[in-house]
Amino acid sequence: MIMREKIIDWLKSNVSEHRLQHIIGVEKMCEDLAIHHKIDHKKAAQAGLMHDLAKFFAPPKLLEMTKKEYNEIDSVCLSNPHLLHADVSAIVARDTFGVTDKDILDAIRNHTLGNPEMSDLSCIVFIADALEPNRGNTPELEKMRKISYKNLHKTVQKTCEYSLKYLIKNNKTIHPRAILTRNWALHKVKVKN
Repeated sequence: MIMREKIIDWLKSNVSEHRLQHIIGVEKMCEDLAIHHKIDHKKAAQAGLMHDLAKFFAPPKLLEMTKKEYNEIDSVCLSNPHLLHADVSAIVARDTFGVTDKDILDAIRNHTLGNPEMSDLSCIVFIADALEPNRGNTPELEKMRKISYKNLHKTVQKTCEYSLKYLIKNNKTIHPRAILTRNWALHKVKVKN
């Protein structure tokens, strides 16, 4: 519990109050989904709490930290540095809070664009980020929330499609990994049926 308090204190200084409420909503939904799907709920809650550590970092800082860690940055992220906040949040979790658990770091890293072959823990954080209650109560979101307790991969697919529709409607750039994640989840659903 002491670690959680440290993280929340850090977040209070580094994100808006609105964002903090979202983060706490993600943490709670991650824990609930993990318990339901019999996945380590402590890891899920921790990844949920830490998923947006770098959300308010300025683009130059996101670019600098990513370049230092990975040496190269793809063209979509170069022109949309906010997409790097997931990777940088994992770096902050490791370097500031001493998180060494690969599953937790991967779940933080994958929460925005997803990743083909991501773990169930990563799926949970990806889903919770999009569907936690502070995101609204539209019929579409409510339906996806219900599906999330039945089928993680189906929910990843639906979450990707929901995001892709938004990006297309608003004339935004789509990262190829978002499409690869959607296709991977769709394939997983088809294989199970």
